Amino acid sequence: MAAQDATSRSSVNSPPAHYVLKVQSFSLLVKNSIERYESETFEAGGYKWKLVLYPGGNKSKNVREHISLYLALDDTSSLRHGWEIYVNFRLFLHDQNNDNYLVVQDTVGKEKRFHKMKAEWGIDQFIPLRDFNVVSKGYLVDDTCAFGAEVFVCKERNTGKGECLVMMKDAIIYKHLYEFDNLSKLDSEFCDSKPFNAGNYKWKIKLYPNGKDAEFGNYLSLYLTLADPSALSHGSKIYAQITLRILDQKQAKHHFGKANYWFSASCHENGASRFMPISNFTNQNLGYQMKNSCLVEAEVTILGVVDAVS
Repeated sequence: MAAQDATSRSSVNSPPAHYVLKVQSFSLLVKNSIERYESETFEAGGYKWKLVLYPGGNKSKNVREHISLYLALDDTSSLRHGWEIYVNFRLFLHDQNNDNYLVVQDTVGKEKRFHKMKAEWGIDQFIPLRDFNVVSKGYLVDDTCAFGAEVFVCKERNTGKGECLVMMKDAIIYKHLYEFDNLSKLDSEFCDSKPFNAGNYKWKIKLYPNGKDAEFGNYLSLYLTLADPSALSHGSKIYAQITLRILDQKQAKHHFGKANYWFSASCHENGASRFMPISNFTNQNLGYQMKNSCLVEAEVTILGVVDAVS
């Protein structure tokens, strides 16, 4: 059994100031398996809201034989992380016999805190169905009723610094193939591909044909790097699975490496310093370097993103 709500109940003559939801043929909601109904949006206190009605009770909270009614903040995706809205609100039910309104609200004077993680508050046991269905009480007349809401924003605040980690469901694999040519005529220790897009970010493939740092002269080094790391805000990070592949243009026995890395403004380059022995790369029988050029393919899958909150 659901716990009894700590609510106050009163009657007023004035209709709700901000929104009215009128329902005709109320009995058909449950009959047609509409367990939850969301109203259109309405504005109050500078924010957009919805009324959420459970005509047979909120089953997820084990509510039976009652109507459940809630106020929900609409479109929380536009709300900044860490932003909180403190609200006093009242929920209404029209008494059509006396033309006044039953007003139900949580414990008097208690504000509710709306934010990204908690965008819906209300009354689980708004009214027992046995009372609601009694014609003499005036709530349901000719199978028609009306609910309403008044919403008063008391204060807003930012909770401070933090971060939000979002892991990607059904992550997409992005592929990019680039030809590095004139390798013997390089005037620097590395060469970059042109920038390419993967998951709303720009990337480059970075090739060190003669190796990098301690591996110089022994191993080819290959990396994936953010094309513009300064575009990432401080504290933001990207978790990605990358596959780097040098194509064998003769026998299709491609050489590749695969790993997961965190990318950020301060750590914008990841890969392998010992990707392939230079002796294999330059061996003309193996087909990795043909006519002084090579083909490198990058696969990038964005697995998660961290956004800084301030």
